[in-house]
Amino acid sequence: MYRNAMNDLLAWKSRPGRKPLILRGARQVGKTFLMKKFGEERYESAVYVNFENNSAVRGLFAGDISPQKIIRGLEAYCGRKIDSERCLLIFDEIQGEPRALTSLKYFSEDAPQYDIICAGSLLGVALHSGTSFPVGKVEFLNLYPMSFEEFLIAVGKEELVNLYKDKEYGLIGALKSEYISLLKTYYFVGGMPEAVAGFVSEEDLAKCAQIQQNILSTYEQDFSKHAPNEIVPKIRLLYNNIPAQLAKEHRKFVYSHIKEGARAKEFEMAMMWLTDCGLVHKVDNVSAPRIPLQAYADPKHFKLFPHDIGLLSRMSGLEPQIVFDQNRFFTEFKGAITEQFVLQEMMALGGIPVFYWSNSAGSAEVDFLISSQNSPVPVEVKAETNLQAKSLSVFRDKFAPGLLLRLSMSDYRRDGDLLNLPLYLTGNLKAEIRDLG
Repeated sequence: MYRNAMNDLLAWKSRPGRKPLILRGARQVGKTFLMKKFGEERYESAVYVNFENNSAVRGLFAGDISPQKIIRGLEAYCGRKIDSERCLLIFDEIQGEPRALTSLKYFSEDAPQYDIICAGSLLGVALHSGTSFPVGKVEFLNLYPMSFEEFLIAVGKEELVNLYKDKEYGLIGALKSEYISLLKTYYFVGGMPEAVAGFVSEEDLAKCAQIQQNILSTYEQDFSKHAPNEIVPKIRLLYNNIPAQLAKEHRKFVYSHIKEGARAKEFEMAMMWLTDCGLVHKVDNVSAPRIPLQAYADPKHFKLFPHDIGLLSRMSGLEPQIVFDQNRFFTEFKGAITEQFVLQEMMALGGIPVFYWSNSAGSAEVDFLISSQNSPVPVEVKAETNLQAKSLSVFRDKFAPGLLLRLSMSDYRRDGDLLNLPLYLTGNLKAEIRDLG
């Protein structure tokens, strides 16, 4: 399947002075597939090792971890020579062998001619457990679930992607119903590569739901296998409570809604574990939209989203006919699903730290707040064509931003300082803001 991250890997390969690259992302977002595909397409050969369940490979890092020693050991392990000019080294689940992580420092300093890509679904967890890290000696690339653009390409609708990249808004308007239908399909299928592949091969949403359930079961197994025993119940409670929290009119996460009397301190380790695994996105509140936004964020007040919209639909028990038939029981949750989609698209675009804003009285709230060219940009999300945006007006009157962005099912249009971008064109958000200056 096509992944935009392949372009990032190509840029890394062509960059002089490149360092070992670490691909970060939640389990099953496609890291292994991407690394192997990159090795197959861009190198004469690739050596793939997985540290999770391979004691023989881990043993190569038990003693001397100089590059020369490691290369000789890998050559013996795979039964062939490793040519630094033609071979890619792939270290998967690298958190399974801390000394392999440490060895990246020596490859960077003493053997930079070797191209190395690593991945670790639980790398963040391992680092918080005290694993040493080669600071300054590696590069990073984040991989998220497949974006709506990547989904469109996977289902054979690449021309629809080309239209919005070329900003053919007249043609896009004529094809609006097709974009919306595909967007609603994406709301249910999501961006987990296995779920997308299942949908592409059979176009069976029930089968897709089963794949999603299997993925969620795998995450449950990870909780028990990798997290400290004392916080496993809290991880489960917190993670499974996300849909209920998002279903509220104000989607701010409240610990006492998990269980009566719950406090932040009780769940802080569980929150850290889920964040480190990439399974949740924490969006902090910003009371004062000043640059840098991070300096004005309040981590005690936040919204919490899972990393994939399809998994959120499955966790919520949504059936496809509810999404497509606009069932009345879907009315409230539709806003949460739409916010999840927009956040997920912004994460996939990369380099966009995301926050949200609310006033002190709690009477106005802007769904998201991002930074562009050293200026805060408020982002209002509307699930349908209703364009009333009281909170956006309050924000405009109070802070006078240069640009306001509204994402809805309405057509593309610019009205003074307000840009309305159709939800299905959220993948163009970064380019639109850049072009508007």
